[in-house]
Amino acid sequence: MSRKVLMNGAYVEWDDATVHISTHALHYGTAVFEGIRAYYNDEKGQSFIFRLREHVARLYRNMRVLRLSIPLSAHEFVDAAVDVVRQNELKEDVYIRPIVYWGAGAVGLYPFGRANEYAIYVEPMGMYFADVNAGLETDGDKGLKTCVSSWARLSDNSLPPTGKFSGAYVNSVLAKVEAVQNGYDEALLLTKDGFVSEGSGENVFLVRNGTVLTPPVSEDILEGITRDAVITLCADHDYRVIERRISRSELYSADELFFTGTAGEVAPITSVDGISIGNGAVGRITHELKDAYFNAARGNDPHYSSWLTPVF
Repeated sequence: MSRKVLMNGAYVEWDDATVHISTHALHYGTAVFEGIRAYYNDEKGQSFIFRLREHVARLYRNMRVLRLSIPLSAHEFVDAAVDVVRQNELKEDVYIRPIVYWGAGAVGLYPFGRANEYAIYVEPMGMYFADVNAGLETDGDKGLKTCVSSWARLSDNSLPPTGKFSGAYVNSVLAKVEAVQNGYDEALLLTKDGFVSEGSGENVFLVRNGTVLTPPVSEDILEGITRDAVITLCADHDYRVIERRISRSELYSADELFFTGTAGEVAPITSVDGISIGNGAVGRITHELKDAYFNAARGNDPHYSSWLTPVF
């Protein structure tokens, strides 16, 4: 079946979902977007969109920063995202990509006078780190090989890293390409002050002596929605979480490390710069949190039903 894309209130076929070459966002990165997961539960015959309302709320906060405005309320945008998944009839795990952007017009940095446009599309998505993470929903023992990037994380006074602004992701692309081409799976970026920030597209957590540590928002991280969910899961499983600055050397001496993110979900890290983390296998707490995340996201744990929006 040909996929359908919602563009500015109307459905178009996948091949027709195009923008003009003079679109401001194409030249200058003036767009905000979200990545949202929907998990299909075979037993329930239902797709559950994970924390859709929180994603849309973040999208609208970021729209204000770029002075973007569209003729949909946040509530209407939530309904539109559900309808896009429903219209495409994809009864499998999917990734939902909403984007709002400054449209076509004459060349120039000042975007006003152009239309504010939006689109929502979906595509099938399994595990983002499938090659190295297969089986980790159960009892797999693989994990990610990471490196500390030579690229520093951009700072809030340059381009806000706390939201998903399209132009900001050049920073992430540079780090990801460098890491992969040097034989790693993913990069870890430091702040301009040399403290741990996040991965190219994921937040990072460290486990030491049973306590879970993660950098605070002030360390130029994305305010991750999966990050927030995992912090809640930690509390519900009686793990203390501390948000504080983390030095590079603490990565190497951690008992466990893992990423969180919409695409990456809960992704274990088993080495940094060639140094094994812990005993080099995926840790117990990481396994526990990963299982808890999937149980919640797939609708198998009613305690977290408020996180889910059913589609069908």
